[in-house]
Amino acid sequence: MDVAPDMDSLAGESVAVIGGGFGGLSTACYLADAGADVTLLEKNEQLGGRASRLEAEGFRFDMGPSWYLMPDVFERFFGHFGRAPPEYYTLSRLDPHYRVFWKDGDSVDVLPDLEANKELFESYEPGAADALERYLEKSERNYEVGMEHFVYEDRPNLRDYVDLDVLRHSWGLSLLGTMQGHVENYFEHPKLQQLMQYTLVFLGGSPTNTPALYNLMSHVDFNMGVYYPDGGLGAVVDGVVDLGDELGVDYVTDAEVTAIEGRRGGFALDTVNGERHLADLVVSDADYAHTEQALLPPEKRQYTEAYWESRTYAPSAFLIYLGVEGDVPELAHHTLVLPTEWQSHFDTIFEEPGWPDDPAYYLCVPSKTDETVAPEGHSNLFALVPIAPGLDDTPEMRETFRELVLDDIAENTGTDLRDRIVFEETFCVSDFADRYNSYQGSALGLAHTLRQTALLRPPHHSEAVDGLYFTGSTTTPGIGVPMCLISGQLTAERVSEMH
Repeated sequence: MDVAPDMDSLAGESVAVIGGGFGGLSTACYLADAGADVTLLEKNEQLGGRASRLEAEGFRFDMGPSWYLMPDVFERFFGHFGRAPPEYYTLSRLDPHYRVFWKDGDSVDVLPDLEANKELFESYEPGAADALERYLEKSERNYEVGMEHFVYEDRPNLRDYVDLDVLRHSWGLSLLGTMQGHVENYFEHPKLQQLMQYTLVFLGGSPTNTPALYNLMSHVDFNMGVYYPDGGLGAVVDGVVDLGDELGVDYVTDAEVTAIEGRRGGFALDTVNGERHLADLVVSDADYAHTEQALLPPEKRQYTEAYWESRTYAPSAFLIYLGVEGDVPELAHHTLVLPTEWQSHFDTIFEEPGWPDDPAYYLCVPSKTDETVAPEGHSNLFALVPIAPGLDDTPEMRETFRELVLDDIAENTGTDLRDRIVFEETFCVSDFADRYNSYQGSALGLAHTLRQTALLRPPHHSEAVDGLYFTGSTTTPGIGVPMCLISGQLTAERVSEMH
């Protein structure tokens, strides 16, 4: 892939970026590189948005994203500025990529070795090795064409899709149907279907509501590899922040914006500490719904409250950050624990919201790879259970669910943590809402459903306020650290085009 195209000079323009998640950090870098005078205002005490860090008693946790996928996106991002990721952080490829425990006692490791993975698939279903090879060939094509022509190119209007170039590149892509239907064309065994679909958790969808195009994530998983940046995803945040420093971005933390006033050439942003920041242009990486509903008066909003209420949101999460004595040999760096029939868990997220009785969940143990994240003789891990956004997470409900999750980990992985815990903290729906102003406490934003993909997501520029732009997971291309980095490029290009 080529690096992003050069943008028109923005010399002399002042830009205020609201929010220091990956979308905001990326946008700030592109705009500063184009010559703008950029100030980034972050609500919380540290940069990174949902990629915050929790440090306590010698443990250091990535509070949000913990998978480093799509290394080509990071290479392209830094490459635009004449840099490379190794100048800012070091990567280790994980082996295994991840481990899966099913609740019937079965377990597998997915490895950085395609032939080994083909043998694994064949052991579950005759012909599945060849099916995996065909599936990944399709996934690779979808990835290469989809990324270059539909992810890195913003197409906000229907007319952008009705031209010969788009039709030529889209021929043969899996544009229609759901992931469930697509995967069933290749594999009958439910466990193999789950292995091809687990990444939907990171897209905020379910097999029945996510477009088949997202089979491209299997190319990311099986062919491109799973990596760990030494120091955690926080090290990547530091790298992007350092790049912004080099480009001239001014960062201000503990600066929650409470109102956006004015228009292009004359914006004023008020913060909770009584300061007022003036700018010619504004880019919001804060939650899109929060920006419109809380920071703008009604006449300057593109969408009504009813619009936001009608959207399908990605899951929230119940998280337990744990520092424990000793090792956890049964677990890999990334471990998934799955019911053999997981549709009921998705139903409790998207159909009948509630706390799941038999949850699917993810365990992360970075101390398997990085000894700096835990004191000597201890392990650092967290459990993440996707749950419906908007649930009431009272202290009593959290305690009840904590007991359920710890019991489930012990029963299904053979890892009993209870008597070894020396540090513990939970994070849940209300925390996502309070810390990140996340609508309904979603952990990720708008889900990638059939009706909320590409031009059906909210746009990068406000159609109600001249000079106001948006970046991050709610707009295109969507959810995930790589997508938010790309969103920064697309937003900056839109600013340049409308300059």
